Amino acid sequence: MNDRIPMPSLATLDMARTLIGFDTTSRESNLGLIEWVRDELRHLGVATRLTYDAGRTKANLFATLGEEGPSGGIVLSGHTDVVPVDGQDWLTDPFKAEIANGRLFGRGSCDMKGFIACALAAAPQMLSRQLARPLHLALSYDEEVGCIGVRGLLADLADQGIRPAACVVGEPTLMQLVIAHKGYRSMRCCLQGREAHSSLTPSGLNAIEYGAQIIVQLQKMAEKEEKYGHRDGDFNVPFSTLNCGTIQGGIAPNVVAKDCEFSVELRYLPDGSGERLLDDLKAFAETQVLTQMRARYPSATLRWTTLSDTPGLSMSPSSPFVQWLRGLSGNPSRLGRVAYSTEAGLFQRAGIPTVICGPGSIEQAHRPNEYVELSQLAACEDFLQTIALHAGDCPPGH
Repeated sequence: MNDRIPMPSLATLDMARTLIGFDTTSRESNLGLIEWVRDELRHLGVATRLTYDAGRTKANLFATLGEEGPSGGIVLSGHTDVVPVDGQDWLTDPFKAEIANGRLFGRGSCDMKGFIACALAAAPQMLSRQLARPLHLALSYDEEVGCIGVRGLLADLADQGIRPAACVVGEPTLMQLVIAHKGYRSMRCCLQGREAHSSLTPSGLNAIEYGAQIIVQLQKMAEKEEKYGHRDGDFNVPFSTLNCGTIQGGIAPNVVAKDCEFSVELRYLPDGSGERLLDDLKAFAETQVLTQMRARYPSATLRWTTLSDTPGLSMSPSSPFVQWLRGLSGNPSRLGRVAYSTEAGLFQRAGIPTVICGPGSIEQAHRPNEYVELSQLAACEDFLQTIALHAGDCPPGH
């Protein structure tokens, strides 16, 4: 019996070490990584397109391996930013990759520089085999803070008339094909009342107390959705959810609070059944709470600001692209649905059939001592090589 654990190539491990070594926390620039990848691809004779943020401190990268044809190519997509390590208990330097016990440790090793490393390390071999259909590499910025960068990348492709046939987003799925994820919306609510000495509370208007009414309503709506809302049992959390994540307000115990600010998020099933929930909460706040506030203090205000709005992913199991990938994968019987949000929904909304499949477990993402199993990287290498080998058989997306 051969119990040898599959191992990734040295090229993939070296690439992963390099990528992890760039601190691309979302609050930082990712240009160091993007420009390094651009130069590496240039040495292979591959041209790249960069799309920048408004301050030109961050960029997306798009590159095509092989000759573009009328049927489009297959996108291999990954985000370059990572979440912070502040306050986490790391046993190693999070930005210096370490290998131990069959695992590659480092911030982003799982989410999702491991996938990017597999794709980039495979580029020379893919170029040498004269691909029947091109493969595109799409690297984005600021996925972790609202899938921001990829929107500019997709707009640039549309402007240039580049119409890929399909896309694989390499988020960690333990190499399982995932065909659906929840949509995500988040908002900030800011209330402003009137300050007063706490011994004279009737002369003030406490913004915290009115904000609490909205939060209690949010809780009631969330409980109702859990009990009576639409359900999809293929998700580990089979209903749409609401959550109040942060709250700030007031300046001292003996001052009636003038200000209150809190954030709420909605994760809704991709059938759209829960997409109305935040709108319903806003309507309650404006017709019920703000009316009460202005009855006592006409200058009171209540404002909502959208923080993030990312559509869900919903691919049919019978989609030609899904069926094609099932035939190539080593686990064809399972099609997953996940509660977290990714860029895949935006690719699908742009008219590009999209599936999520990548190395590692989402349970390791964002945690201290993040890691990806080396066997998962090896499986990802095999999967990408199989896609490249059979790319000519991929059904056109348009």
